[in-house]
Amino acid sequence: MKRVLVANRGEIALRIIRACHEEGLEAVAVYSEADRLSPHVRSADRAIAIGPAAPSESYLNVARLLEAARLSQADAVHPGYGFLAERAHFARAVTEAGLIFVGPSAEAIQAMGDKTEARRRMAAAGVPIVPGLTLPVTDAAAAGRAAGELGYPVLVKASAGGGGKGMRVVRQPGELATALELAASEALKAFGDASVYLEKYVERPRHVEIQVLADATRTVHLGERECSIQRRHQKLVEESPSVAVNAALREEMGKAAVAAAVAVNYRGAGTCEFLLAADGAFYFLEMNTRIQVEHPVTELVYGVDLVREQLRIAAGEPMRVPTGQLVPRGWAMECRVTSEDVSNGFLPATGRLDLLRPPAGPGVRWDGGFETGNEVTLFYDSLLGKIVVWGRNRHDAIARMGRALEELLVVGVPTNQPFLIRLMRDADFLSGAIDSQLLDRRPDLTSISPDPDSAIDMAIAVALAEEEARQSRRAVIPQGSDQTASANWLRASRLEGLRQP
Repeated sequence: MKRVLVANRGEIALRIIRACHEEGLEAVAVYSEADRLSPHVRSADRAIAIGPAAPSESYLNVARLLEAARLSQADAVHPGYGFLAERAHFARAVTEAGLIFVGPSAEAIQAMGDKTEARRRMAAAGVPIVPGLTLPVTDAAAAGRAAGELGYPVLVKASAGGGGKGMRVVRQPGELATALELAASEALKAFGDASVYLEKYVERPRHVEIQVLADATRTVHLGERECSIQRRHQKLVEESPSVAVNAALREEMGKAAVAAAVAVNYRGAGTCEFLLAADGAFYFLEMNTRIQVEHPVTELVYGVDLVREQLRIAAGEPMRVPTGQLVPRGWAMECRVTSEDVSNGFLPATGRLDLLRPPAGPGVRWDGGFETGNEVTLFYDSLLGKIVVWGRNRHDAIARMGRALEELLVVGVPTNQPFLIRLMRDADFLSGAIDSQLLDRRPDLTSISPDPDSAIDMAIAVALAEEEARQSRRAVIPQGSDQTASANWLRASRLEGLRQP
């Protein structure tokens, strides 16, 4: 394996490209018309245009991605997360084209991608699952009988789902028919599969996931990530370890996750998601057969570069993870920074990033896919980047995250930064008294009014950014240089100016 095509965009594409370079591999970027000036395009050794901005015509177009691999003479494809990362037909198409798919087999993806099939397999492997159906519901009457046996509230879930799409909570029998219809419609649009199933709705659980890594001879777990801070089933803040998991529970959940991976002959990096009840009981939700958005928190506390290990395993090499039980060191936390207007119900926002200045300093990592001058569009996810911090303990990590959030400067589009700052100061969050339904019960955390003083600060920042950009575009011919060198230098300066509209 010498050259890897990264079939993705944004921060994860840049993350994979960097990992390729550290492994001594060449990286090929792909980009839509909307991403022509994105950082991942410049960072790669080669970049291939794959079509218009619409994902269906670019990042979801298997034929164009395979053609890009052929043109660039890549011998492997890394799918990242989202888009085609958990689509068995893409993994199969990559391998049938004679390329290496950096991830699990198409069979493993298919087994875990169908949530009802995954539930059946996990039950057979002895992994605890949430009480519910193991087959999709066929009609409203059958669903009603099943819901009555499970007991309300129940959760309607897409069979092929993930990321909170195609899910509806039903608390009373009269709500079931509408919930089935809405969940099926949303599932069809998101996944091309309208089938849904029912499971018991667990009140106020924590959302805790276990990272697994598997090569040809070993399958190991790398501890837990707490992902309970969610809005409409979308994760916003993640941390590792979890305040609710002690060493014994970590090992018990880890063994269940390893059993789940072994049951489908898994290879590479994957994540088993669980609901953790207040009494310590845990239930398998699903397995994500890809790298997760929140993988950096595991990397910081366990000292393992998960993306580099993915590449190594795909090349047929053994993982570089020590044998024996691993223990987390310190505390890591991640905040997802999104282009959403928190004063307008977290409505996705678009526009030009007039200024983007990420935080820095000790223990702070910024994984971003944008820079000053880039356009944020509605074609793709609203994620601008991730702030990841490490501290000696949870208190230190929260303090460091608070400082990093205050340092972050984004001008041009609204972000969820005010919400994240408020969360870091909240008493429940500070004490660790959190669960996946916290934000549903605490609208005060997400109801944020526009700050007029902030608007003035932003206007000043825009003016300063424009002046800084004008200064950087100004061409000055060096003293004492010859005419040819001056002409070349001036041409390069003008080109650089064109890149910064």
